[in-house]
Amino acid sequence: MKIETKTIHAGVSPDPVSGAIMTPIYQTSTYVQDAPGKHKGYEYARTQNPTRDALQNNLAALENARFGVAFSSGLAAVDAIIKLLGPGDEVIASNDLYGGTYRLFRKIFEKYGIRFHFTEMAEANDILTLVNENTRLIWIETPTNPMLNIIDIKAVCTLARERGIRTVVDNTFASPYLQNPMDLGADMVMHSATKYLGGHSDVVLGAVLCSDESLAEALYFIQNSSGAVPGPQDCFLVLRGIKTLHVRMDRHCENGRAIAAFLKNHEKVEKVYWPGFSDHPNHQTAAAQMRDFGGMISFTLKGNRLEDAHKVLSNTRLFALAESLGGVESLIGHPASMTHAAIPKEERERSGVVDSLIRLSVGIEHKDDLIADLENALGKL
Repeated sequence: MKIETKTIHAGVSPDPVSGAIMTPIYQTSTYVQDAPGKHKGYEYARTQNPTRDALQNNLAALENARFGVAFSSGLAAVDAIIKLLGPGDEVIASNDLYGGTYRLFRKIFEKYGIRFHFTEMAEANDILTLVNENTRLIWIETPTNPMLNIIDIKAVCTLARERGIRTVVDNTFASPYLQNPMDLGADMVMHSATKYLGGHSDVVLGAVLCSDESLAEALYFIQNSSGAVPGPQDCFLVLRGIKTLHVRMDRHCENGRAIAAFLKNHEKVEKVYWPGFSDHPNHQTAAAQMRDFGGMISFTLKGNRLEDAHKVLSNTRLFALAESLGGVESLIGHPASMTHAAIPKEERERSGVVDSLIRLSVGIEHKDDLIADLENALGKL
């Protein structure tokens, strides 16, 4: 089944009671049992919910995985993955990644004895200097947030598997429509479904996908025991969003391509980061493992002045100044003071997150209107 068909049909079926074509919102906290321990597969809504089951099955199918585990946010999904580890275990992660993930690793889990190493992963073999007998997990984010760095998923996963190390790929920026890390050897795929999967900036939800049954059972145990589960209304909204994922992503990519080209040729712009450019680092890897290059773009301004960045950020009309990404509407943000403020300044700047860096989440409006909006804002400099 092609992914365009999976978005609409995989894991879901008409309601057996009414024939409703859309998965019902099972807004209940508990389920009546015929006798003690005799029930219809559902006992308590933290543990199971039919709407959540449909979403989990749909997400698993999109990522070519056997199991899906949904959480109340993307960070709750990250939290569950790290809870698979214990004191003394070590994680190698890309040095350019979502600031909330960095904060969770450093501020929450390090005090429980889990050690994190942050490094460039442009070349898979560079990771080997950090691998030791305590390494349990390699955390891959590609394209990275916000520098759009590309990591060779297959190469890193092969290296890890040879050494008995698990891998997880944060696939939020690409979505399952553009990239399927399970097919490239990843043990787990993580999503902030708040973003492209939901697609309408109206829900917060996360998910982990995998095919190993014992790993899935461990994640289900954490999901139930820790309780960071999404409500049925949120699951319904993401299911609804997924049904148009393929048509939305096509437009995100089309608009992203046009805006990246516009910015690259603008006299006020210093550098544009978008994996579709032939001179973007690891462009050939992106072309091999992605179906298209997405609608996320970052760029810096000539002079690298914070006040210039603020001027651009304050003068767009269609690009809304807000955190998050992946919605139908275009967003503009300042990573250094917004999404990545939790990362120390020196560490941010080493990975390229300088004061003038601006990140765009290009929506599905008409590209000409979006370009005119940016032209007007840049014209204020």
